[in-house]
Amino acid sequence: MSNWTEGDVSVNGIRLHYYRTGGEKSAVVMSHGITDNGLCWTHLAKALEANYDVIMVDARGHGQSDKPDEGYSAQDHARDLAGLIEALELDKVSLIGHSMGGAIVGELANMYPDCVSHLILEDPAWFPRNDNRAHEETIKRMDDWAQSVVDRQKLSDEVVEAQVRKDNPQWHDDEIVPWVQAQKRVSPKVMQFGYTASAWWEIVPALTCPTLIISGDPEKGVVISRDLEAEIRALNPKVQIVRLDAGHSVRRDQFEAYVAAVKDFLSQT
Repeated sequence: MSNWTEGDVSVNGIRLHYYRTGGEKSAVVMSHGITDNGLCWTHLAKALEANYDVIMVDARGHGQSDKPDEGYSAQDHARDLAGLIEALELDKVSLIGHSMGGAIVGELANMYPDCVSHLILEDPAWFPRNDNRAHEETIKRMDDWAQSVVDRQKLSDEVVEAQVRKDNPQWHDDEIVPWVQAQKRVSPKVMQFGYTASAWWEIVPALTCPTLIISGDPEKGVVISRDLEAEIRALNPKVQIVRLDAGHSVRRDQFEAYVAAVKDFLSQT
């Protein structure tokens, strides 16, 4: 990490912060989940930096990026990432996104297909379509989550860290410490993301780049259910889907298997 750099770009009227491993290598842009930040990719970035220029972005409302009052849909975030890619003068990039970040990079690959070489979605926030009840439940969950963010920010880092270690004994220190710090620097406004569902059923058929979805065990609270997986496969048989023995935070639960899947996929032309 000693050679890593960080900086800001101005996109869509806001300042977006990023971290970068650097080097004259193929670029991999990482988009984190809701309430996380760019440094929550530290563990994976360390595993990839020998062969890739890894760029970890603080999404709007998170980390050191600006926290505007609005503009938190997947499309808004995707336009932010596209602006960053342009500002950094990157050629075709590989995209990796987790949860909210998965929905974001899916939107980006659909909106700006010419700038994407590979797409990796870690249990993306794609929810059942035509299900008003599920959408209402998602909005309520986001409102509750926003309150939990406010409540957590009143606690000391030591208390939050002790709880996450207790709940997730399998997580590496490089996952835990950035996660704890991220919780203190996120705005509750980011929960607006959940108010507008990402139309994945329109995105999936349009994907032209190599695409990999890495999900976990449906019994462990993942978003991509067996039924959703079947729909995705029917819409675009070229999309690869793998499942690991993990929950929603797949890479944190099964890091070695996750890294192996990512490296193998990125090596494919």
